[in-house]
Amino acid sequence: MKILCLCAVLLLPAWSVVFAEEPVREIGSRRELFVDRFLVGELIDTELKLHTPQLMPAVDPPRPHGHYATVLKADDQFQFYYRGDTQPGNHWKKGWEQYHDGEVTLYAESKDGIHWTLPDLGIYPDHPTFPAGNVVLMNEFLVNHNFTPFIDTRPGVPETEKYKALGGLAYQPNQHLEVRKRRGPGGLKAFVSPDGIHWKPLQADPVIPEAWGKYFDSQNYAFWSESEHAYVCYFRRFIKGYRGIARTTSQDFIHWTPFQEMHANLPNEHLYTACTQPYFRAPHIYFALPTRFMAKRGSATDILFMSARGAAPFDREFTQSFIRPGIGQDGWANRANYAAIGIHQTGPAEMSLFLTGGRRYTLRLDGVASVNAPLEGGTLITKLLTFTGNELEINYSTSAAGQIQVEIQDVEGNPLPGFTLADCEPIYGDHIARTVRWKDGTDVSSLSGKPVRLRFVMHDADLYALKFNPAR
Repeated sequence: MKILCLCAVLLLPAWSVVFAEEPVREIGSRRELFVDRFLVGELIDTELKLHTPQLMPAVDPPRPHGHYATVLKADDQFQFYYRGDTQPGNHWKKGWEQYHDGEVTLYAESKDGIHWTLPDLGIYPDHPTFPAGNVVLMNEFLVNHNFTPFIDTRPGVPETEKYKALGGLAYQPNQHLEVRKRRGPGGLKAFVSPDGIHWKPLQADPVIPEAWGKYFDSQNYAFWSESEHAYVCYFRRFIKGYRGIARTTSQDFIHWTPFQEMHANLPNEHLYTACTQPYFRAPHIYFALPTRFMAKRGSATDILFMSARGAAPFDREFTQSFIRPGIGQDGWANRANYAAIGIHQTGPAEMSLFLTGGRRYTLRLDGVASVNAPLEGGTLITKLLTFTGNELEINYSTSAAGQIQVEIQDVEGNPLPGFTLADCEPIYGDHIARTVRWKDGTDVSSLSGKPVRLRFVMHDADLYALKFNPAR
């Protein structure tokens, strides 16, 4: 028997022995970004670099009252949801119940994500505080504080439930007891809509109980996950005395699994919002833009970047600020910086994200982070991976003097014939999608499904993403 086993091992291909020691990343034809070390094997004189979004000039945007806003991309327009109040300047210190009673959800729309209009929807009687008539939800106690919709992409979802939303708060312990008796329990309530404008409750009771939240006073966002085949919700929770993030999943948007605390905080760090969403060009990767809250610095806030893949913990590759408060006092005011839900393409090579106060920031597509190399040169060698496709596409940028070359290696790190570094045509310029070419052409289909490594030799260059494409 021992002899037979030994013979069986000897008959196995060499790469199968390597597999036992090193996992192989199966990426298929998915786009992979360098926001984490999922594909990173070795970085030699290169580094993962977080890029800074650029603040764009204001073009009369909606100006959310409060911290929480959502920007969705429908088939033919952008939809902006934000909080308003029937009494301008109202505050919870003037009365907790009346404050939340006066909150409403307002709506704006745009063809390009830059220029916005306030449509007169006629859903509610005219209100002097909102003469534009752009109220989509009113008279939903606690829900309008953080009403957060999404477009449901689950296959087979009824047209009447194409849009879904969560909203609500939890009562603080031993406070507002009489209010709770009259109004019912807190928690996150579910709403549905066919068009994102006309909303109705999915059921009367909260779908996520108030005991989970402590106190849900944040933007608690749900979405359908293609990779997990489930609804996923990231929500606010106090964890060991700090504002933190928890997560739950559901198959029907009504019954949710016991929550998991994500433990995303660094020591002594408050994360005020989860702001976690699938990245629209690679939905198996979740982008998170939480607000870091500095209670002892006048409650100043800035925006961080984190990522996650499915149920895995958040990746904190980058601990520095993604968007700083900026020059001037406005950005340093109490809780002045909150990212809206929604990262969307707003130009051929541009994507936008939005902050409170109507601010819009831009990055290149896939451009949150990159593998960066200096002019002197550096190397990225990926982990073992398998792909499906015929061509290798990269999103990259070089200086006028810089370049990138790509080599495909076998499991032992040997260059494969026809795909060596010397065979690769030097790549320079700046492209969202550029096909890598070797002397014999671009076709890599002979390697599809086989474990390989990619070796990038780079000079004064950034590599943002890669993807294997099928034959065209």
